[in-house]
Amino acid sequence: MKHVPTSDRPREKLDRVGPSGLGDNELVAIVVGSGSRRMGVLEVANAILTAVSGLHGLTRVSRDDLLRVPGVGQARAAQILAAVELGRRTLLRSAQERAQIMSPRDAALILMPEFGAARVEQFGVMLLDTKYRVIRTKLLSVGTLDASVVHPREVFREAVAAGAAALVLFHNHPSGDPSPSRDDEDLTRRLVAAGDVMGIEVADHLILADTRYCSFKESKKL
Repeated sequence: MKHVPTSDRPREKLDRVGPSGLGDNELVAIVVGSGSRRMGVLEVANAILTAVSGLHGLTRVSRDDLLRVPGVGQARAAQILAAVELGRRTLLRSAQERAQIMSPRDAALILMPEFGAARVEQFGVMLLDTKYRVIRTKLLSVGTLDASVVHPREVFREAVAAGAAALVLFHNHPSGDPSPSRDDEDLTRRLVAAGDVMGIEVADHLILADTRYCSFKESKKL
């Protein structure tokens, strides 16, 4: 940082132009705080972004991933993970609010920040009342990297216990491609049929990725 003009150093630049005027590496540099003996703070920030393939890679990064980056130790890894989690939480609605799901996008905007970037496949349900307001979201299964096991009784046990009138199924694809598989389609058909018997509507099935989703309702597969 000795060779960077004072006004262009990340903290000073933040004061001058605001956070939106900083590059990704400058924002990461502020979170990291300082450099190491061999690397300036911007060099450490650049090394982190390179290691995770860009800013969005931080949503999937683990502590061990960060510790492999030159210049990152326990403290800096903790700072980065905490900053990413704070960002994730700001995208989630307050637990005090009862969000109303009027479209697949409404559900996706709630679910993607929490589940879209998971490193293994997870399956859950968003339980809704008669006005399609969210009662609660429940994770039911955490599987391997490419599969999860779900039984209809688990899904509808949660729905009955919550007094739900409808539900949205959801799971993530760790590959980043939200396109439904044959297994996804078969599972959806089974759960829709079970919902018909139970008198609980399966309103949609969302497949989540980092920044994209696939809705069975929108694609007319439901």
